[in-house]
Amino acid sequence: MPSSAFDELIAKCTGSAVHLEMRDTYAVDYEKGPFADWKSGFRHDPADRASWWRPWLDLMQETVSRGIVVRRARIVSEPVSEYTRFLHDGTFTNVAAGEQVRWLPRRRASDIALPGNDFWIFDERWIHWNHFAGDGSSLGEEVTDDPAAAKLCANAFETVWSRAIPHDQYEIR
Repeated sequence: MPSSAFDELIAKCTGSAVHLEMRDTYAVDYEKGPFADWKSGFRHDPADRASWWRPWLDLMQETVSRGIVVRRARIVSEPVSEYTRFLHDGTFTNVAAGEQVRWLPRRRASDIALPGNDFWIFDERWIHWNHFAGDGSSLGEEVTDDPAAAKLCANAFETVWSRAIPHDQYEIR
């Protein structure tokens, strides 16, 4: 769920918003119910948009409609975790909202200098770090415009993006 800091950064964004996810499991509160439902066999019907559309997708659609390029890359271990299967199964919703999404098998990221935390970077300047505990629960956020950190994040993201597989071509292993 976006925070007020995130909301402010995405609202002020003028060109690009990119997100790098590097964990195989997340345990954020707002996904506990949907993940449990998915594990019990529930799957969204892509044709029934009203059943899966949610505020996050409104925000992404509005952001993209302002001309902002929104890209998300996920570095994943293979074989993938159950949680990654859940993410992959639901990513069609992100794509429907206008996000571009790619997947990079972790074995293809070994020589990339990566930051220690997941992040969003807005206009290659503002970084919104996402901090997580070992169990995947959220430990909060941090925002910085440190130029060295921004350069690291932008370079890491672009390298991951160039190697990653578009969502519609990535096959779960």
